[in-house]
Amino acid sequence: MGVMTASTLSALPDRDRARLIGAAGILIILLGAGAALLPLLDRVAGARVVGALLLAAGVIEILAGSLRRETRIPAMLAGGITTLAGLMFVLTSTERFVPTVTIVTAWLLVRSLVLMVASRLAGGSVRTWITLSAATDFVLGVVLLAGISIATLVVTLFGPTPALVATFAWVLALSFAVTGFLLLEIASCERDAADNTAT
Repeated sequence: MGVMTASTLSALPDRDRARLIGAAGILIILLGAGAALLPLLDRVAGARVVGALLLAAGVIEILAGSLRRETRIPAMLAGGITTLAGLMFVLTSTERFVPTVTIVTAWLLVRSLVLMVASRLAGGSVRTWITLSAATDFVLGVVLLAGISIATLVVTLFGPTPALVATFAWVLALSFAVTGFLLLEIASCERDAADNTAT
């Protein structure tokens, strides 16, 4: 069996593409649920898990993006940005919490810009969900950016507090959840298009 490339994935029948995009959405929502459990881990393990979650979400998003008919390139780029953020965690394992927040803040802000461009190229309910995803990531990025100076002081004096870690975990969880629901909406639209083509 040959390796599935972006071109072979996009050539799949509409119903199969819709199923795979829907499965990708469910997987990313499950990753979001995993992110919500980050406060249960220590700093080093938490950083590794964040890296693994971002890597997995990025790869899933790239594959789901390759299945899309509209906004394929921006969708894959958004997944690439997530993958890059995950690689940064994996390659720069650190016990310090603040660089972790900085990577996630940059990831959210850059990803929100890519999604905003993608929303201009999409239509209907998909456009609404892409805009919602972009706005969610932007607001979360700004919240983290505004909190970095305070977080730096708190972390320097006391180490990562449970509340700070919990906030960070929920930021990841919320971003993943909105992305997952966006993919479920895209899958629904792909199914409707397949049904319309069949009739």
